[in-house]
Amino acid sequence: MTYVVTENCIKCKYTDCVSVCPVDAFCEGPEMLVIDPEICIDCDVCVAECPAGAIFDEHDVPEDQTDFIELNSRLAEQWPTISEMKDPPADAEEWDGVPGKRSYLE
Repeated sequence: MTYVVTENCIKCKYTDCVSVCPVDAFCEGPEMLVIDPEICIDCDVCVAECPAGAIFDEHDVPEDQTDFIELNSRLAEQWPTISEMKDPPADAEEWDGVPGKRSYLE
């Protein structure tokens, strides 16, 4: 079991979760974060820290977002690890909760 970052992280990219991760399992892309399933120790701390509610246990990922399980795994191999909290994008609050953001992934 691992945790998965889902669609609501796109364009929000809050990094509160990064600051509590004990194993540096997060990777940063241009528009969102992902969790490396090979590093994640299933500790659950990141879930409560995500202001966008975008992190789920892989068994609880919403049905319309199960493709994010594979996406996290694949992108974690490409994107660099992030281990320190950063300021969110200036318009993060405007993007929080907006559906259909997949097209913004680079």
